[in-house]
Amino acid sequence: MPLLLLSSLLKTSVLFSIYIPFFVSPLIRRTIASRFMMGDLAMVEETSCEDGFKQYIKVTKDRRIICQTQCLNPPANMPAVWNITDIIREEKLDFLSELSCCLLRRAPENSYQEKEWGEFLGFLRKYKRVATGKHESFEFFILPPKEGSGLSSTNVCYREGGKPSECPAGKASGSTSCVIEDACSPYCKEAVVGAPTLDGSAKAIGRPDKTTQQNLSLERNYVRADPSYLKTLGHTHSGWIFGAIAEFVDNSRDAKATKLEISIDMIFSKAVGREIPMLCIIDDGCGMNHQEVLQMVSFGHRQPDADDPNRIGRFGIGFKTGAMKLGKDALVLTQTANSRSIAFLSQTLNEGKDNLEIPIVSYYRNGQFMELDKQNEALFKHNLKAIKEFSPFDKYFIGEKVGLFSNNGTGTQIYIWNLDEWGSNYSLQWESGITGASSFHQGDILIRSRRVRARPGQMTQMVPLDYSLRSYLEVIFLDPRMKIYVQGSQVKSRPLARSLNKTVVENGTIMGKPVQLTLGCSQLEWEEANSGMFLYWHGRLIEAYKKVGSMMHNGDNGRGVIGVIDVTNIMAEDNGHVWVHNNKQGFQDCEVYAELEKWLGEKSDRYLDEHVDKVELKAGTGVYKPDHEWVQCDKCRKWRMLSHGFNSKSLPLQWFCYMKPFNGKCEIPEQEVEPGVITISSKRLGYTPTGDREEIKGKFSRKAAETSENIGENISSQTMEDDLPNDYSERRKRLRRSCRKS
Repeated sequence: MPLLLLSSLLKTSVLFSIYIPFFVSPLIRRTIASRFMMGDLAMVEETSCEDGFKQYIKVTKDRRIICQTQCLNPPANMPAVWNITDIIREEKLDFLSELSCCLLRRAPENSYQEKEWGEFLGFLRKYKRVATGKHESFEFFILPPKEGSGLSSTNVCYREGGKPSECPAGKASGSTSCVIEDACSPYCKEAVVGAPTLDGSAKAIGRPDKTTQQNLSLERNYVRADPSYLKTLGHTHSGWIFGAIAEFVDNSRDAKATKLEISIDMIFSKAVGREIPMLCIIDDGCGMNHQEVLQMVSFGHRQPDADDPNRIGRFGIGFKTGAMKLGKDALVLTQTANSRSIAFLSQTLNEGKDNLEIPIVSYYRNGQFMELDKQNEALFKHNLKAIKEFSPFDKYFIGEKVGLFSNNGTGTQIYIWNLDEWGSNYSLQWESGITGASSFHQGDILIRSRRVRARPGQMTQMVPLDYSLRSYLEVIFLDPRMKIYVQGSQVKSRPLARSLNKTVVENGTIMGKPVQLTLGCSQLEWEEANSGMFLYWHGRLIEAYKKVGSMMHNGDNGRGVIGVIDVTNIMAEDNGHVWVHNNKQGFQDCEVYAELEKWLGEKSDRYLDEHVDKVELKAGTGVYKPDHEWVQCDKCRKWRMLSHGFNSKSLPLQWFCYMKPFNGKCEIPEQEVEPGVITISSKRLGYTPTGDREEIKGKFSRKAAETSENIGENISSQTMEDDLPNDYSERRKRLRRSCRKS
């Protein structure tokens, strides 16, 4: 063998530490080994530190950086960022011996990257996997380190344009398991590249040369998320914590769920050694597959070009902002017809880390069983271990929750713990209620402070919607269809537009777009001294008790008057932009919103003049009974109008269309109040007994006539209670929600 070839082999053997090509004769192999054992360390240091380690490469997975590395003798057109797209078993890649190879060693920017690189190579070696990726015509294969070697470097096979490329350091021959073994350690010092962090500071003990700077300038910058950002996301709902729960209600409706359960239960925590409260949100919607779960935990996504009136979710941040306001840790368990996924968004898991980690585990249906994805089985097992370590969930508890999906069932379960705190207690307060009891003893979730939200013209402190989750969910949807349970008992929906007295439907146009407003008086709101407009968007409540017109200047003006309007049509532009805040608790200040306020003020003031202020009652026996009473079928969720005189309180808790007084079928369409028509209740003066109605009407008329003669033209109705029979007076005293007007 020529001397030149021998010299080249000697250099190659030193550079590769232990790798000696298989075609070298035994005599030359012994010569190379003795030369190596004698310790030509100077040549090793010179070669590995100065020859070839010039180009810096960032290795990423799912666009998240694993570590910055340096490449020995890279090809001419190698990209500066390698994104791993797949991880494959080594034995499946039988063509690697035909490819060119190079050496990749770590050059971390911080301790996090150094740790990630070690775990990454350890994973490849333990499970004998090869990480692959492709950038345009360049394809790379990161091989697992050899057993017993360090985890600072590894061998990489590559090809350009689908063909093997020239390798300045020589081709790899024989088995792919013969890899470079720690070539740069301990014989040379590792240069850590200085790179700017998010705050502009540099964590470095070296600087890249001109070649490196040129390569880095060609890279695209991706945002890194510090774990503290999770807490910042929760500030979106810092003004009202029920806005965070509403995000999950919206997601359930978008998933076409028919049933949603919200409760707070106690669960044992291994971390603190005692029971802690956990918020549970469970629906029977369509669930999410692996890609949809990835989209859910990502920080926003592209907004749709068109405004879909059947969907509420739009901004891509609802789950993150809602979960991180309610608690520090959240686990999602979701199932479709063919898959099941678990995602863990946790502040506890990410404490002390430089970048955010969100473990996800996905299963796919194989016959009647759900099995881990074989290609990512090792990674999923690693993520599942992290979930078990940092959450109260073990495999038995997860199995118990999976059982809630039933056979071939779909849906999503969300569990949140380490709940938001209020002083030395929790921000939320929960009451379990009594099973099978009346509506007065149903469970509820309350805001501990019982604070009322600030509104212009607001005078009363009795606004249950602001601090009672049950009251809020009663009116959250304009057309409620989904069954919602709070602390185990069903929420009885209260569609406001169907529960008003002296109902008037006003139609108009705002900036060329049609709108429809329903106005009326509500007995319940009168008793609590509330009034205002309820503004819905996509059928979901955005603003409640909004004061307009004269209501803003006189808190008692229009007491009990409620307006209901859906502004979906006018709060969207043709390009898909919507004028709704991303927390969906208000509207942006814009021209169309100002015009809407003006129009609502004019309509409400006219309603007060024509239907409220014309009659003055001195001493209250009048009750704002709804023009029509409605009941919702628990099967088809359609609303049915009850006949006049029927006592709605006699209906059972679960009512169906075939029952009295409807006596029909679920296929019959809903009845609706015609627009622009004022309907008058047949029992405007209250729940009057049938036998006494004519007698009371006569006494009322005679009393009113006597009063008219004494006072003159100022005719006003007087109290009837003094002239009623004693037994009727006693019955009137027992009525709930009777109102005495002055």
